[in-house]
This record gives sequence, C-alpha cells and structure tokens, in this order.
Amino acid sequence: MSTLRLEALNATNIVAANSLTLKPGQEAYATPVSLAEAERTLNQSGSWPRVVLDGKEVVGFIKGNLDPDEPREEFRCCVWSINVKASAQGRGVGRFAVQGLADEARKRGFTRLTVIWERGEEGPEEFFLHLGFQPIGETQFGEVIGALTL
Repeated sequence: MSTLRLEALNATNIVAANSLTLKPGQEAYATPVSLAEAERTLNQSGSWPRVVLDGKEVVGFIKGNLDPDEPREEFRCCVWSINVKASAQGRGVGRFAVQGLADEARKRGFTRLTVIWERGEEGPEEFFLHLGFQPIGETQFGEVIGALTL
C-alpha cells in the first residue's frame, strides 16, 4: 500500500467517493436513523468531508461534523460517516481517516470525538471499539453513541 493521504472532497474525487463499494451487508449500516434525522438541521459550515487516497486511488471517505455551537452534544464533534472500499478494508484506511478527523478536531479545540452506530453482524461496532471508542449512551432509536477522548 502506498502512503495514505486525506484530500478535501472536490469535483475531481466526488464520483469515486460516491462509488466506493462496501462489503456485502455493510450498506445497511451506512446511515443510522439518528444521522438521517439530524442531517436536515445541521449547520453545514461545520462539515469536514475528506477522501482517503492510496496513491491516486480513492479508497475511503470520511465526513465529520465540527461545530462547537451544535446544541446536540453527540453531533458537535463527530464522525458523521465513514466508508472504506471493500478491497481496502483491514489495511488501516479507516483508522487513518478517523485519526485525520481526530487531529483536525484537536486543532479546533475539541476534546472528544463521537460516533453513532447500529449494532449488527455486519455493522461497524467492532471497528469503532477497536479504535478506542467507548459506548456512552443510546439514541432515541436505540443506536449506540460512542465517544473517544482526544
């Protein structure tokens, strides 16, 4: 694997980001209900979308929200979504993306990064726990709210 790097989402890489193919069964966990509900009200100025490149190939995508004025604590500094191409999973791409978001959050003065996930066999729970996120509660829809101290 080449050196991974993050790049802002732009007209050149958006098609590749939108075309990432996940492993079978993972699509069902791509957007928890809580995120779909909240997305309509979030201030988009706090959005932090990035692609992960391995050489010139887009192998991942992460979108964070970094908005200190967001009234809902779980959405102030959070991993909004993360997708890693099926063939690139298990090679550190997701960890690299989350670390990039965490670094940006620290620069902006945040001390905690959150994420919301649904439990399930093909879900992302094991990934987030492996990165050090700890469950701190549940959403009104029964999804897990996890937090990572920065």
